[in-house]
Amino acid sequence: MKFKILPIAGDASFRKFYRITLNNKEKILVFAQKEKYKNLIAYAAINEFLRKNNLYAPKIFSHNIKQGIIIIEDFGNLSFYKILEKKKNKFKIYKQLIDLLIKIQKIKPKSNIKNLIGKSHKISKYSRKYLEEESSLFFEWYLPLILKKKKILKIKKKLKNELSNLYKKLYFHNKYFTHRDFHVENLMKFGKKIGIIDSQDALIGHPAYDLVSLIDDVRIKTSVKLKNKIYNYYLKKNSQIIGNNKVNFLEDFEILSIQRNLKIIGVFARLYKRDKKDKYLKLIPYTWSLIEKRLKSHNFSRIKTILDEHVPKNFRKKIIN
Repeated sequence: MKFKILPIAGDASFRKFYRITLNNKEKILVFAQKEKYKNLIAYAAINEFLRKNNLYAPKIFSHNIKQGIIIIEDFGNLSFYKILEKKKNKFKIYKQLIDLLIKIQKIKPKSNIKNLIGKSHKISKYSRKYLEEESSLFFEWYLPLILKKKKILKIKKKLKNELSNLYKKLYFHNKYFTHRDFHVENLMKFGKKIGIIDSQDALIGHPAYDLVSLIDDVRIKTSVKLKNKIYNYYLKKNSQIIGNNKVNFLEDFEILSIQRNLKIIGVFARLYKRDKKDKYLKLIPYTWSLIEKRLKSHNFSRIKTILDEHVPKNFRKKIIN
C-alpha cells in the first residue's frame, strides 16, 4: 500500500488542506480547529446541495467533526485563474463561467438542507443588515491602518449613512442561490467539468452579487472592455431574470460592487492585522481602482466626495506594510 500526504496552499479561512494519495488515488483532507461549523459542516452541506442539483462540487467521503476533519474529492490544481493568466482570448473562458453562473441561479434555493451530523443547515437570506455589516469591515479594520481615530469617526458616520441609503435602493429581490465568492480561483477545471469550491458562505441573495464577484474580481486584472463584454453576455443569456429592467440591474450591480469591494478591503486588512496573513495586502490598490471605476456613476457622487475627502488617492495606491 502506497500512502502519501502533502500540505497544499490554503485560502483566507482557518482551514488547512492536505492532499492524500493512497494507491495512486488522491483525495483532499480539510482540517479546521476554529469555526468548525462554517468551515466543515456548512461547507459539506452546501457541496451536497450543489451536487444534488447537478453541479460539480467536491464529494464528501468521510468526516470526523470532533477532530476537525473532512475528506473530500480532489479537483486538482488547475483553477480558472491559472487558465486565464495564459489565455489571450479570455472572453471565451468567461462565457463558460457565466453559463455556469446562470445554471446556478436556476436552482430553486432551499432555506434548510441536511448536514453531516443529521441536522439542518439553514441557508440565510441576504439582507440590508448583512450588507451593512460586511461594508463595516472597511471601517473596523482598514481605516485604523491609515487614519487616526478622530478622522475615522467622521468618515464612518457620513459613509455608513450613505451606504445604508444605497442598499435601500436595490431593486431586485434576494431569491437566488449566491455563492458569495464566485471568482476564478474558486472555479476549477477538472476534465470537461467546472468544479465549484469554497462555497461554505453561500446565502440566498441578489442575482448580481456573484456576477460582481466574477467581473470585478480583485485577484485578476481585466480591461473595462472585457468587463463590459462579460456583463453584456450575462444580460443576453439571462433575460428571464432581468426582463426589461436593465437600468435597475446595472445600478444594483454597481451598488453591490462598491459594497463588496469595501468589504474585501476590510477583510484583507483583518487578515493582515488579526491573522498575520500579509499576502492579500498587495491586492488592495487594485481593489480601490475597482471601487473608483464604479463611483464614476452619478448615483454615487456623495460617496465619492466622502471617500475623496477622507481617504486620499495616494493612500489607496500604497501597499500597507
